[in-house]
Amino acid sequence: MRFPSCRTIGWDLGGVHVKAALVEAGRVVAAVQVPCPLWQGVTALDRARAALPDWARGEARHALTMTGELTDCFADRREGVAALAGWAAAHLAGPVRIYAGRSGFVAPEAAAELAGDVASANWHATAALAGRIAPDGLLVDIGSTTTDLIPIVGGRPAAAGYSDAERLETGELVYTGVVRTPVIALADHAPFGGRRTRLMTETFAHMADAYRVLGRLPEGADQQASGDRKGKSVAESETRLARIVGRDRAEAPGTAWAALAGHFAEAQLRLLHDAAALLLGRPDLSEAAPLITCGAGAFLGARLADRLGRATVPLVDLLADRIAGPHDWVSTCGPAAAVGLIAAEEEVA
Repeated sequence: MRFPSCRTIGWDLGGVHVKAALVEAGRVVAAVQVPCPLWQGVTALDRARAALPDWARGEARHALTMTGELTDCFADRREGVAALAGWAAAHLAGPVRIYAGRSGFVAPEAAAELAGDVASANWHATAALAGRIAPDGLLVDIGSTTTDLIPIVGGRPAAAGYSDAERLETGELVYTGVVRTPVIALADHAPFGGRRTRLMTETFAHMADAYRVLGRLPEGADQQASGDRKGKSVAESETRLARIVGRDRAEAPGTAWAALAGHFAEAQLRLLHDAAALLLGRPDLSEAAPLITCGAGAFLGARLADRLGRATVPLVDLLADRIAGPHDWVSTCGPAAAVGLIAAEEEVA
């Protein structure tokens, strides 16, 4: 079988979304994200693939990273890595290589033996690519569910941890994102109507609701069902936020719900500020190191940089000469774009 010599597709198989980036002649020409409820089983990947543009199902060289091995449909990460690598080998048209971070690319059949390196290594791909252009910085990838904060020193990822468990301990993985995080994960009380109230410990509302009410949520960022499986208008988000404080939306004006949403947004920003401030205090990281921002929550990364007094460098600006098509989705699909570009550059070399 023949494959386009200059076409590589980078993949990031997550437990909630599938992200893909098409690289041609060393430049990203398209990127896309589709929902993928992987907790329902590996067949969710088939449905996600069917929803992708035609180019994602075409012949190409494929480079793949993943976080979906964490999903609870798998007994453990090794099983998840083997299943996702096996699915890619069976369903993607063309040769497939799996990104194993510090161990480079490996064949799909070798992925399980290196599960510790393959599992959730998408952050490593983004940081490795960014480091080729910006030798020092703090990569801040704020996604729908989690945030990666990765020091880049001397042009290489310099995370103190590698696995999810290690990076949770070092503060380089903060389990908060701008879409799927329940607001009650950020506070157990909130000011409302001049009083401080305890919150209902229910997943009525999520951060997508808060940022939608505040007018900050990028269009298309929220691809998941809402907490009540209803619509995603501002009014419906206000209704869900109202339930957290035991009220109905009609009990207060829109300004009150915006203030409540702002409280949760501030709590999330403080959480990220504390994690980033700790990492920026490392002696090997320059005091002038910027924040390199990407992800569905890149808008929050810019606010974080302002609070820390650091320059902001959007990943899409850093990669400007490596992006041929629209920048839309490239930031959100940063790991897919990164693993595709790294693989394409290695092919040329």
